[in-house]
Amino acid sequence: MTAYVILATRRLGRVSLAAPIARTTSQTVKGYVALTKPRIIELLLVTTLPTMVVADRGVPGFWLIVATLIGGTLAAGGANALNMVYDRDIDAIMERTKNRPLVTGVMSPMAAAVFAFGLEGLSFLTLATFVNFLSAWLAMAATAFYVLIYTMWLKRRSKQNIVIGGAAGAVPVLIGWSAVTNSLSWTPVLLFAVIFIWTPPHFWALAVRYRDDYRAANVPMMPVVASLRRTTLEILIYSVVLWVVTMWIGPIAHLGWIYALSATVLGGLFTFYALRLYRHAREDKADVAEAMRLFHFSITYLTALFVFMAVDVLVRNH
Repeated sequence: MTAYVILATRRLGRVSLAAPIARTTSQTVKGYVALTKPRIIELLLVTTLPTMVVADRGVPGFWLIVATLIGGTLAAGGANALNMVYDRDIDAIMERTKNRPLVTGVMSPMAAAVFAFGLEGLSFLTLATFVNFLSAWLAMAATAFYVLIYTMWLKRRSKQNIVIGGAAGAVPVLIGWSAVTNSLSWTPVLLFAVIFIWTPPHFWALAVRYRDDYRAANVPMMPVVASLRRTTLEILIYSVVLWVVTMWIGPIAHLGWIYALSATVLGGLFTFYALRLYRHAREDKADVAEAMRLFHFSITYLTALFVFMAVDVLVRNH
């Protein structure tokens, strides 16, 4: 059932969309859940909890963990929903995003925006009440950066969009650390740097696969505005830098051999996949299968790195 009629005209660079038609309760609920981009939130939470363990040098209190994860989930969900509200015009053009709820008409843009701001309000209230104000303000800062700096400014204007915009996705580790300590230090800054540096090779690998999508939507992602040879070289460079930075965390955070070994092996594998992608790339052609292999491994990489970080702390302190 087609819910939106995409008109042929554009108004101020936005696709004009007709009002949504009726949906079942189940479809509406699923649509609102989809607005929050649950799979992205899962990855954010995977980095937050181990960071809390490292900050506590053990397992933090159960209710502190629950409140921090709920607050972080609400903040990230609201930011992702606002991203979909603003990007609904290009989402309608791209094959990868054409089934998102604001394109298919599950709800109106106004309803989605109200939902998003409601999530942000609940996030701030949860974190400020049950965690601390530093964590609450960090969550709001991440949302503001993601929506205002990345979505509304950089994404459609700069090939460095995902490089700078990736800072928003790195804030959850700061929230996790501040939830436990009510402060920040060099360790969470390095954890922030890991995710910040990880984001470009992770996302550019996916962008190689959907290069034509981004070109059709006139979004200047690196594979669109640069040759694929150049893009894959930058992916390789970021991968090597990431490997180096992860090795610094051990001595700074007082981690042991479990983390050192896992960071060494995982970093080596990440660089190996990036090197394979680069070696198969030409000026205007890249191996899509290799790109997706790197993309999927990058998710496993980040998850495993932070899990082993927490395991190292728990093993050494018990």
